[in-house]
Order: sequence, then structure tokens, then C-alpha cells
Amino acid sequence: MRPRSLDDCLKAEDGLARLTGHAERLLRLQRIFESAVPRPLVRGARVANLKLGKLVIYADNGAVAAKLRQIIPTVSGAFSNSAPEVTGIEIKVQPRAGSGLKAVGVLHNPLGNHAKQGLTSLADRLPADSPLVRALRQFVKQA
Repeated sequence: MRPRSLDDCLKAEDGLARLTGHAERLLRLQRIFESAVPRPLVRGARVANLKLGKLVIYADNGAVAAKLRQIIPTVSGAFSNSAPEVTGIEIKVQPRAGSGLKAVGVLHNPLGNHAKQGLTSLADRLPADSPLVRALRQFVKQA
């Protein structure tokens, strides 16, 4: 007698079979979502659930959610062609677990030498006891 595969076990029991079917459906909807949405938005959002025809999409932050809401007609069109069970789309802001407060896709651009010189020059022209001088010098030091 050969051992049962994980796939066989998941499909064997009614509860697990339903869960497996729902997970497969969500993966298929995620692929449709990824093909309908520009790549930068795909990195900041994901299909979360499908319940009673309403597809719930989680956005990592408000900016991604706002952009997704703007392109809902295009996204809805992709789903109506490939997934007729989707009758509505809801966008919710839900940061990914462990993401902290980091913004998605923000690049750190250190100051160039010219900018550092300009800020240092500005600090040199200000009164020595000014809090702005301390802040500028600290900023240039960290950049």
C-alpha cells in the first residue's frame, strides 16, 4: 500500500476539500488580478477573499488603495471575462504582517556632494545657536 499524497489528504475530508477549493479559487483570482493591474500596484496589493461574489483586495497602504479604486472599471472588466463569479470588488487597506511602517517601493536617495555643500553653507550663514543649524548639520552628517 502506497502512502497518501498531501493532495489526496487535503481533498479527502469535506472541510479540507472545501478549504482547498477556496484556496485554489483565490490563487486563480490572484493571477487574474496580477494580469489586470500594473506591476507596481501588484507589489502593493493582493487578493484576500471571495465571499458571495464580492472580491476583497487588500492594499498595503492608502496610496495603493486609492490608485486601485481609480482603475476598478478596468480590473472589473478583467474579472468579468475570466471569473464571472466575481460580481463586485472591495478594496481595503491592510498592511502586510511584519511590514511595520515602511512605505512600499520608496527608494532612499542619499544627498549628493553638491547638496551637502549647499546645506553646510546654509548652516554656516545662520546664527550658531539656531536649532536649524544643529538640524542641518545632523542631516548632512547622516546623509
